[in-house]
Amino acid sequence: MHTRYKSSIGAAMIIAFLLSLPSCKRDPWPGPDELLISWEVISNTFDEENSMVKAMFTLENAGRTTLGNEGWALYFNQSPRYLIDFDRSANIHLERISGDWYRIAPLEGFELKAGETTSFTYQSRFWWIKESDAPKGFYFVFHHPNGRQHFLEPENITIQPFTRPEQFSRHFRDQTPVPDPAWQYRENKTMALLGSDKLPWFIPQAVSVRAADQDVLFSKDFVIHYGEGLGFEALYLQSMLKDLLGWDIEIESGVSGASHSIDLIVDEKSVTLGPEAYTLHISEHGNISIEGMDHAGVFYGIQSLVSLLPLGPGYSRELFLPALQVQDAPRFGYRGVHIDVARNFFPKEQIFKLLDILAFYKINTLHMHLTDDEGWRLEIQSLPELTATGGQRGHTTKDAHALHPAFGSGPHPHASGKTGSGHYTRQDFIEILQYARDRHVRVIPEINMPGHARTAIKAMEARHAYFMAQGDTAIAEAYRLIDPEETSEYLSAQLFDDNVVNVARESVYRFFETVAGEIADMYQEAGAVMEIIHVGGDEVPAGAWTESPMIHDKMNQLPHIDKPQNMHAYFTERVLDILSTHGIKMAGWEEVALKADPSGRHVPNPDFADGRVIPYVWNNLWGMQDLGYRLANSGFPVILCHVTAFYFDLAYNKHPKEPGLYWGGFVNTRSAWHYNPYNVFLTTLTDNMGRNIDPDLEYRDMERLHESARENILGLQAQLWSETILDASMLEYYLLPKLIGFSESAWAKERIWETTPDPNLRQQQVEETWNIFANKLAQHELPRLSKIFGGYHYRIPPPGAIIQNDTLKANTEFPGLVIRYTTDGTPPDNNSPIYHDAVFIGNRPAKLRAFDVAGRSSRTVRPGGL
Repeated sequence: MHTRYKSSIGAAMIIAFLLSLPSCKRDPWPGPDELLISWEVISNTFDEENSMVKAMFTLENAGRTTLGNEGWALYFNQSPRYLIDFDRSANIHLERISGDWYRIAPLEGFELKAGETTSFTYQSRFWWIKESDAPKGFYFVFHHPNGRQHFLEPENITIQPFTRPEQFSRHFRDQTPVPDPAWQYRENKTMALLGSDKLPWFIPQAVSVRAADQDVLFSKDFVIHYGEGLGFEALYLQSMLKDLLGWDIEIESGVSGASHSIDLIVDEKSVTLGPEAYTLHISEHGNISIEGMDHAGVFYGIQSLVSLLPLGPGYSRELFLPALQVQDAPRFGYRGVHIDVARNFFPKEQIFKLLDILAFYKINTLHMHLTDDEGWRLEIQSLPELTATGGQRGHTTKDAHALHPAFGSGPHPHASGKTGSGHYTRQDFIEILQYARDRHVRVIPEINMPGHARTAIKAMEARHAYFMAQGDTAIAEAYRLIDPEETSEYLSAQLFDDNVVNVARESVYRFFETVAGEIADMYQEAGAVMEIIHVGGDEVPAGAWTESPMIHDKMNQLPHIDKPQNMHAYFTERVLDILSTHGIKMAGWEEVALKADPSGRHVPNPDFADGRVIPYVWNNLWGMQDLGYRLANSGFPVILCHVTAFYFDLAYNKHPKEPGLYWGGFVNTRSAWHYNPYNVFLTTLTDNMGRNIDPDLEYRDMERLHESARENILGLQAQLWSETILDASMLEYYLLPKLIGFSESAWAKERIWETTPDPNLRQQQVEETWNIFANKLAQHELPRLSKIFGGYHYRIPPPGAIIQNDTLKANTEFPGLVIRYTTDGTPPDNNSPIYHDAVFIGNRPAKLRAFDVAGRSSRTVRPGGL
């Protein structure tokens, strides 16, 4: 690609930056502390019939100059909603420009003098019930008569608290309870503290554990011995012992069998439980043996051994381990976590840290969502436009060949503390693949098409414009992704009207093959295997392709395509042909396995049920609870990704301070743990609005999974979409401890309650086994997260609490957490009194927090408050 062309990428942003440079004399722009913005939800329930929210902006001029009726606009991002109306009495115009990007501009008659305040309300579809729903990424653009622009990011932003029911409830149909301390106290009353002898040895639990009534001395004098091809596993164990205990353990090739040794062995004959299986034997004679069916099995045996190590100082030379014989193997061969780095970007170091904790909990797949409407995050050397345009967001116009701000990324690309810009170089991605390979995690890349492709379209339009300007039409058209004559009108789920590639265009497939080919080359260089490429394939909006001359011409050549929306199947056919020549399977969200029947209903497409297409099924709501089973019964290999259990970007609960989305309900650690993969009806017991479901009644006509189709359920996957994840600590908070519950569902053997027919007995079993799991979390797993791999920003659930007859009563969601309290109005800390039993406090104000033994705490709660 020409150097001149490279330098022209993102020209709209560069020009905007140059126009914003300061002049020699002082301009009459306000300072960043002079324009104050306040936002408040008025009500989610003001309209009895329709799902609508009313909110209010207040703008205060604390500066010295008047804000007039021209020459400025205020931009921001807010979770995309259909803007219905706004109050025009303040002489303000509000518009949603694209996606979640909004603009406020003055109308004739607007004037805000120094010291004055103005407010206006607006209404949107659906709801805003959380602080994380608040608008973000505010910036003013002031226009100088000479064309120069001045960007101002206001410093004083106030999000008014959510304190009223109409602010934190979704319409009158919302039946999800508000998790105030009193409700949490009632929920926690079923939980009980258990002794360590009642807890499982491992999470995820092993298939079989036999413990001798004896401890074994383990010291820094042990030597790690390893069999052929297990050098990395030996180095990994050596490193973990160094990091956790400070011990420098020697390693040697070969097998010892003697005391004071750890033997790492692959033995397909003695380990018979299948791929990734292992045995762990801690002998009374002082030998530790880990035998794997394969290298991955040895690696997972190492993780189980590491999980037995105590935490904290005091083990400078030796400690005691239990004498155990463990046999273990995974329930599912596919155990995945999806990370969205397109909406918000996370550098390779954060991906390394993510891979570490996934591998520790025996997750073997990382699905990387690399492209979407808001970003392209992987360098493709033959198409540098993709990251030059798609690797950054900043102020521009909707129609420019550039990406506008999203999710609060602000006006300036690559701004410090923002996650809107960035990409992985080829070398970065190769290093990620190698890091994952060494930890027995496969990486599945996702290149999202034909919908969710706005970034790719913008980049290729930038390329097209450049080469057309050079007079080279053939090169300009070579990778173009749209039909320039198309007049179709559509609006995607995220409210874009320009994000669908035109699948009738041959250059679309040249583009896909070029991208896929370069990614395959990266895998080869990394020494990794690209088994699957995920093409997204979801959420092509109704109306796309309906008014495209190219589509109509192509349909005339394809008698089996009866309507424009079924051109999606044509796209799948073409991509399958490309991937099949390289021996790569195609995955996609559930839509890739469906077609529209004559009534418009989506049904399994038998043309793709030959094993080459793997649908990832997320929908288990709105009458689609059986979709995964219908596909599996039709012959598709299926990954279950069900939203009600495994969408980790959904908030832990309804509390307004708990960040996250909630369109599919709320997902906490128990949600990920309480999942029945072969009978999801028995664990999908509420809908997204909290309405209780009688599975025998509501699911009676739905299709059950055939016994013969169980083998088509390849495994489970949890999703981390990143629209509301604005930094690494939030990513870890959303992930942990939900991941631990997920690992139990994906790895451990079938739980007793999964096959219990009696609903009362089944619920009793669920409560008993959840109590055991929650104890294990509090007493062992959470404290470990504070230290392992440098420590994680995990969530501690706040305590439940009530005041009854001037007496404070409190309890925890995870027994084993410590509750500390104060009665002087200050937040509790690690030195505050520990709550043991009911405490008389009179009329003093109580505040409480839960702590784990590592000292990490929950947010503060106040009995009687929210």
